[in-house]
Amino acid sequence: MQVLDLECDVLVLGGGMGGCAAALAAARMGYWVCLTEENPWLGGQCTSQGVSALDEHRYIETFGGTASYTEFRRLIRAYYQDNYHLSPEARATVHLNPGAGWVSRLCFEPKAGLGALLHLLIPYAETGRLQLYYHARAIAAQVEGDRIVSVSANQPEYERLLRFHPTYVLDATELGDLLPLVGIPYLSGAESQAQTGEPHARQDGPAPQLVQSFTMPFVVDYRPGEDHTIAKPPDYEYNRDHQPYTLTLRYGTRDLTYKVFEPVAELPGAFWTYRRLLAHHLFAPGQFEGDLAMINWSGNDYKGGNLIDATPAEQARLIEAAKNLSLGLLYWLQTEVPRDDGQGQGYPGLRLRRDVLGTADGLSQYPYIRESRRIQARRTVREQDVSAEFQPGARAEFFVDSVGLGLYPIDIHGVPGDTAATGPTKPFQIPLGSLIPEQLTNLLPACKNLGVTHMTNGCYRLHPVERNIGESAGMLAAFCLASQQPPAAVFTTPTLLRDFQRELLQQGIPLYWYEDLPAGHPAWAAAQFLGLTGIWPGDPEHLRFEPETRATAEEIQRVCRRAGMEVPAEPLSRGELARRVAATRFGLPA
Repeated sequence: MQVLDLECDVLVLGGGMGGCAAALAAARMGYWVCLTEENPWLGGQCTSQGVSALDEHRYIETFGGTASYTEFRRLIRAYYQDNYHLSPEARATVHLNPGAGWVSRLCFEPKAGLGALLHLLIPYAETGRLQLYYHARAIAAQVEGDRIVSVSANQPEYERLLRFHPTYVLDATELGDLLPLVGIPYLSGAESQAQTGEPHARQDGPAPQLVQSFTMPFVVDYRPGEDHTIAKPPDYEYNRDHQPYTLTLRYGTRDLTYKVFEPVAELPGAFWTYRRLLAHHLFAPGQFEGDLAMINWSGNDYKGGNLIDATPAEQARLIEAAKNLSLGLLYWLQTEVPRDDGQGQGYPGLRLRRDVLGTADGLSQYPYIRESRRIQARRTVREQDVSAEFQPGARAEFFVDSVGLGLYPIDIHGVPGDTAATGPTKPFQIPLGSLIPEQLTNLLPACKNLGVTHMTNGCYRLHPVERNIGESAGMLAAFCLASQQPPAAVFTTPTLLRDFQRELLQQGIPLYWYEDLPAGHPAWAAAQFLGLTGIWPGDPEHLRFEPETRATAEEIQRVCRRAGMEVPAEPLSRGELARRVAATRFGLPA
């Protein structure tokens, strides 16, 4: 086998949402980056894992995502706007949702997400600053003292071993695969109350095997009058009865049942439109034959085993079982689901689309992973830091070391024996300390493997948050290369932290929650920075800054006093005051 030695400033292992963002950020800052991916497609959750219906929050169209993530979303919409004729309804829509799925503001075919990612990355690949290595999986690492000096990745399709010699290593693999290779302690599964102090954590000790379920999504269309029933998969009867396969879900204390195609009162929509990726009525006649629906439902959440720390043979067995579970759900929908009109069972016209996910069997290239190994970090985000039950104000726990934002409920797809609580959160931050391991000075997490718990992983694992984690990790590596300071020093040194946060803001990464300050607003960065420094903290009861409102004399005096500035004589709007103070005190562009 050929051995190829490669030197780089930043090695990013894993080309999912976080990994692509990390590689893009470091290359954008001028550094040489190597990016590996074990699948044929980059993109992780939104491409190779099949979940191209973005799990986001209610502010995402104007606030709460990085500039890079916003551009990624714009490119997805542009793919449909530039290549297809839209219906009048779609042309009149401010924020096009090609699938009109009710779970997400942006549902699309995986190929559109892949194209958007490549559009962002290819310019850096063309210059050689970014080198992409597909079908590559890390298998070994060499550590000397407190640094990783090399990482070896197997690339069997090319019959070669890639041996990287990086300055910084970012683990963006879906399961945190680098952590056991470098020999440092890590966490997985559910912690105990004694470990985290979380009110709803386990009382009887940790359970590392209780990792959230994974899923093998698939995509179908519907051809009425045709029969596309697949062969009955192995273990069908067992899976049907024990999963079970059902359209009835529990909401609080009530069981409510969806219909396949028709909406039901008290429910947000039909099963078909839940994660629909393509709604043909949004396009001119003749553009598409029908809808495409991606099936990622409770019925195909695999709960029979944990991929983390399993042998390759055991992982293969579990993935095969998960595939049979998903195919069984499809077979049940084709043959046994109650029809909407109450006349009979099954929709044999549901056709498995083997051309959408880039696989021969029609299932995702890689499991949809919800939880990975987690680093032992300098700061760990706990349930009580983000849960609405324990955070009475408008925002979650304030982290002065914020490097990003997120908002999503604690959403645990539990397995038997898991007691983790689900529920709403307040808008939260990503603390820098959660990206810094207690061991090793040149390792950074860039996916779901940061310093969170089993519980808070449930709200930090979603598309925009994972992308923000990766982007901030890539920016941190670049900042440390430029300043010749280790990540831990950035965390513990206030001046370095402020310099780094200023760079994050300049790259369009939000750090403080204001719902009425979109990224393009002139006061956007200034208001966020003043909130972080405590010079002008946000109102604890709401998320608005109200930049166009005239600042009161008391506000002007208080803010200028805290900033060590003279009080201006002329009246100022709140936005103008924030910009002036941030420019004078911290050098932010006015």
